[in-house]
Amino acid sequence: MRFLPLLFLLFFLSGCLLLSGEETSIDLVDQSGILSTTFVSGEGSEERTLRVSEGPTTLQVIVIVGVESGDLQIEILQPDGAVVFALAAQPDSQLTRSSWVRSDDQGQIRYRVTARGARNGSYQIFVQP
Repeated sequence: MRFLPLLFLLFFLSGCLLLSGEETSIDLVDQSGILSTTFVSGEGSEERTLRVSEGPTTLQVIVIVGVESGDLQIEILQPDGAVVFALAAQPDSQLTRSSWVRSDDQGQIRYRVTARGARNGSYQIFVQP
């Protein structure tokens, strides 16, 4: 019984992402641009969206991810939640991956950020027609 509160806390936090020192900039024009995020430390997981158009469209999405230590993963999602691709950072290196992705009916691309003990991380999401 002593572990019940800890299990509840872990379950409660499983859908929560905490990125301390997070700085995000978005520069999108005519379905082209970049979202860029840096942070000092990160823990947890969260699904996020990036509005890229007024309605559904298909765009090339390029992701670059890097982390000094710990784990950082970005998953690009289809409108139905299926994973298009996942990119997991390795300490002290940057990785890049791209694919064609369809936005949802509201013109948003969905992605999931997962961090476990991540320190000094960053990710960029480029979109282009």
